[in-house]
Formats: sequence, structure tokens, C-alpha cells
Amino acid sequence: MPITLPRLKCISLLNSLPKQTSIKNNNNNIKQIHAQLITSNLNSPKLLSQLINLYSSTSTNPNFLNSIFYYLHTPHLFLFNTLIKCTPLNHSIHFFKTNFSKQLFHFDHRTFNFIFGACARSPSYTTLILGTELHSLIIKQGFETSNVLVPTTLIHFYANNRDVKSARKVFDEMSERTVVTWNAMIAGYCSVKDGNQKNAVDGLCLFKEMLSDVRPNDTTVVCLLSAASQLGMMEIGVCLHGFAVKMLCKVEDDVFIGTGLVDMYSKCGCLESALYVFWQMKLRNVLTWTAMTTGLAIHGRGEEALGILYKMGDDGVKPNETTFASLLSACCHAGLVEEGLRLFRDMERKFGVVPQIQHYGCVVDLLGRNGNLNEAYDFIVAMPISPDTVIWRSLLSACKIHGDVVMGEKVGRFLLKFKEKSYEEFAHKSEDYVALSNVYASAERWNDVEVVRKKMKTKGVFNKSGLSSVQTLSNDSL
Repeated sequence: MPITLPRLKCISLLNSLPKQTSIKNNNNNIKQIHAQLITSNLNSPKLLSQLINLYSSTSTNPNFLNSIFYYLHTPHLFLFNTLIKCTPLNHSIHFFKTNFSKQLFHFDHRTFNFIFGACARSPSYTTLILGTELHSLIIKQGFETSNVLVPTTLIHFYANNRDVKSARKVFDEMSERTVVTWNAMIAGYCSVKDGNQKNAVDGLCLFKEMLSDVRPNDTTVVCLLSAASQLGMMEIGVCLHGFAVKMLCKVEDDVFIGTGLVDMYSKCGCLESALYVFWQMKLRNVLTWTAMTTGLAIHGRGEEALGILYKMGDDGVKPNETTFASLLSACCHAGLVEEGLRLFRDMERKFGVVPQIQHYGCVVDLLGRNGNLNEAYDFIVAMPISPDTVIWRSLLSACKIHGDVVMGEKVGRFLLKFKEKSYEEFAHKSEDYVALSNVYASAERWNDVEVVRKKMKTKGVFNKSGLSSVQTLSNDSL
């Protein structure tokens, strides 16, 4: 690209730049186009919106994008919506909150759609509060009934923030629903794992209602396969498999449905069906390979799982951090010590994936469960990154299980020293004191138990009382 551009050449280049692959060169070219737009006084909101889209693809500082918005003397809603859509999540939420208080203009349905989407992808207590306040605003302005996209995104927002009850209230109040709306609510039920599996059941019940309103699609089936996996009900998964084949597509042609089936069959213990679907698939992504290898490993077929893992490269797929975390965890629960250690050694050496704290934690848990406590301790000490308290607690728990009081005492005292140096709000938690006390109790060293309990009392550390609850489900909820 020349140093100086013809006056109107920059307009045509706005459309051609995304096709270039070099981010560095792209960024330089965007800046030249930006300069030409300014010098030529080309301040059309549409052109500036395209410029924001280009800048956001090169990971430019979000504050720089703000300057494009404020370049216009009169703020423009179209540019505002583009910034909410394109900037990083935290910045887009902050940008919205800042300008919301200024009341520069009336927002349209796109504004609410984009901000609810940003809040859904960045779930937290603060975003839940913001979204709830905006929900009241859209009711006042009538967007909840005038546009189906806004309440659909609102359902997605509430579900991602684990407020399924509010999501269902929005869903029930909608007069018009699309397949995307139904999928958002079903996905909300299936993604919030509440421990008693009620949400998964509610998701399946909602599917029955959906059949009388709209035609389900592949996203619907993927969500429901997750529910069947949570419930461990392979008969439901098999019915969904048949429904997908009869009504939607060949499952071997759809990587998402295929991956969902592999995951469902693996979790339900039907590995042969999982392997059949896996090898029949024409396209497999990293999630497909992760689901299959993890399923094999967690059912004790570690060598077969590793064999499939090493074939990933032949399919043009590279395992990621999640793949190894899932596999190491499976090896841990299946007691596959040698396979797990081999996998950890090959992570960086063969696959180029640098181990993170969760991978080290899996190895410590793997060694601890097998009784290799000294090896686990040496492994922690030799870690290139600082071990966290979760790793030390994992080893302390293994010491109690295997009755190694000497090692347990060493680890327990280390945790208590670490706790005393930590922030005050963490210093009054009782789990480490109780864990060390249990190690002493398992060896019938009651005097040491008394010392630990007295230390807890002196420091004002109290153990929380245990609670039990029983939840009954009526026949109507099943």
C-alpha cells in the first residue's frame, strides 16, 4: 500500500482489508485509512462503523475505539451500538454504563440486544444487577413485546447468570417465540447443573412443549443430549439420536450433534456406540476428540484413549489445555497412574501445550490417590509455578486416606502457616484446621487433635455445622 492514498481510495479499501491475514500490516493500513477519512472530512457513521469493526479485529486498545465515537460532534446511536458489539466484553459494559448515565439518546432494540449479549458472555453479580435494571427499562419502553430478539437475548442473559427462574418468567410472558427462543430456554436448563438434576428434567419437559409450536433444529438436539448425559438416561439419548437422523440430518455430517452423541454415549457407559459415532463422523473438532478420549479414560481404557489422542494430529486437530485437563482428571478417577504421567510428560514435549496449575493439580491428585505421597510431595516442590492451596489440600486429603500422619502433619502445618500470612478474610476459614485434625484423629493422636482444636478457638476459627436436605419431586415434575 502506498504511503499516501488518493482521497476516496480509502473507502474501497475499508471493504478489502479484512481479507488480509497479517494483523500488523492490517493495523498499519487501517491507520492510514483512518487518517485519510479525517483529512478528507469523511465522517459518515457508516464509514466510521466499518473502521471500528476493522480496529476491533486487530485487538487495538478499546480507548482508541472510543475516540472514533467521540470524533462526531453529535453522538450517533449507530456508532454507539457498533462499539457495544465490537469492543471487549468488560469494556463494552463499562462504555454502556458510562454513556447510559449521560442520556445522550434513546436506545433501540439493537442496543439492548448487544448489551444483554455482552452481559451474558461475562456472567457475574454486577452484570446480573445491570441486566436486571435494564430489564425494567425495556419493559417501560415496550421492547419486551415489540421485538422477539430482545427477550430471547434476555433469556440467554439470565440463564448464563444462573438465574433460570427469571429466564423462565421472561419465556412464559412472550407472546411470540422462535426456535432460537426455545433453544435459549432449553440451553439454560441444560447448562445450569443444580446437583439434583431438576433443571435437566425441566429442559426435556420443555422440549415436549416445543414440538407443538416450532420445529427443533440441531442446536436443540445438542442441548438435550447434554441433559440426557447429566441424567445418565441413555434411552433418551438414543431417542434423540433417532430423532436427529429422521428429522434433521445424517449425524456423521454434523460435527455438533456427532460430538454431543459421543459425549452422551461415553458418559452413559456405552463406549462401543460412542466409538461407532466417532469414527463415522466426517469432521471432528477438538471437542469431539476430547469427549471420546475422556470417555475411554474414565472407564479404564487408558491405553486406547492415549492411542486415539496421538491420532488427533492426523486429523489436523491439535489438543488444547482443556483436552489435557479432562484426560488427566479421567486418568485420576480411573486410577491410571502410568498413563496419566505419560500424558503429562507428553503435553509440552509432543503437543506443545504448556501445563497450567490445573494440570499439575490433576497429577498430584493422581499420585495421592494411588498412595505415592512422597512422589506427589516431590512433584509439588519441583513445580515451575507456585502451587496453590488446592494442590496442598489434595495431598493432605490423600495423607488422611492412606494414613501417612508424618506427611500429613508436614503438609497441614504448611497450610496453616500459609493461611496466617494470607488475607484476613481467608484466615478464619476452618477447612485446613479440620483436615489436619482429621489426619491426627485417623492415627488416634488425640492430644494433637486437642492442640489443633484449641488453636482454632484461640484464633476465632469456627467449623461450620453440617446440614442435610431432602428434596421431593412430584409426579408432575417428572
